[in-house]
Amino acid sequence: MPTPPDKPAQPPAIEVDAVSYSYPAMGLRERGTEALDRVSMIVEPGARVGILGPNGGGKSTLIKLMLGLLKPRSGSIRVFGVTPRQARLSGLIGYLPQRIEAQRGWPLSVRQVVALPMSCRLKPWQRLGTEQSEDINRALEMVAMADHADRPVGALSGGQLQRTMIARAIAGGPRLLVLDEPMVGVDVAGQQRFAELINTLHTELGLTTVIVTHDLRAIAAVADRVACLARTLHFHDAPEGLTPQVLADVFAHDVAGVLGDVHVDAHLAEDCNDPSHTHTDHQQGGGCCGHDHHGRGS
Repeated sequence: MPTPPDKPAQPPAIEVDAVSYSYPAMGLRERGTEALDRVSMIVEPGARVGILGPNGGGKSTLIKLMLGLLKPRSGSIRVFGVTPRQARLSGLIGYLPQRIEAQRGWPLSVRQVVALPMSCRLKPWQRLGTEQSEDINRALEMVAMADHADRPVGALSGGQLQRTMIARAIAGGPRLLVLDEPMVGVDVAGQQRFAELINTLHTELGLTTVIVTHDLRAIAAVADRVACLARTLHFHDAPEGLTPQVLADVFAHDVAGVLGDVHVDAHLAEDCNDPSHTHTDHQQGGGCCGHDHHGRGS
């Protein structure tokens, strides 16, 4: 009996290969601002990844590249085997932006806000079907906003607005959820509730989650993989330890003990003399999560 062929390997959720990006110069004699320099990383399906870095370290730029809103100056990015733009337009990516307060000015109900991404993918003569309406209802229930579905978004509290935007991000059935600084301005109790919600969604929906933040405490509750970004990034797929001195250097303050149970082996790749570590472009299976002592992108 012939051996059945092996199933094709599942592509990574995110594959970033030697990506660099520079913002254009403002004047003829000025040089452009280098935000990212040869960043390489792989995020496997189902992973919970935290991307840490200081303000101006390139985190927002990396998100825009992952979403297909920017194109790399060099290198490439694939999301589930397709371009970021294809992934975004096909609904593979759910996104929670950093600045959600602007949504308060929309003359829309909670349900209408959650439905927006689906509606944008319809032809002008099409309407949301029964299945899509059920997906919206399910998303609202998962974030405990079903009872507020008909309220105007301008009347919501900060926590309710955030849950509404999370429902919008998951209603279309994405495989990847990207969250940009989701805990800015949120108190400790609110951070705990947010972490519980994100972890529940990750498990129940089988999501890959990427949370970008400069808050080390925030990352501890929602990530089991950590990457350090300050213009350059060296991803550690299975971190086993924490080097507080280097993180303290990146963030300019003492971070010992901040990460709790989430550990990252962080030091400069060129200074990595530990024979148990191997440094590769994608940093899989062991490597160094480091940073650049000099450059700071935006």
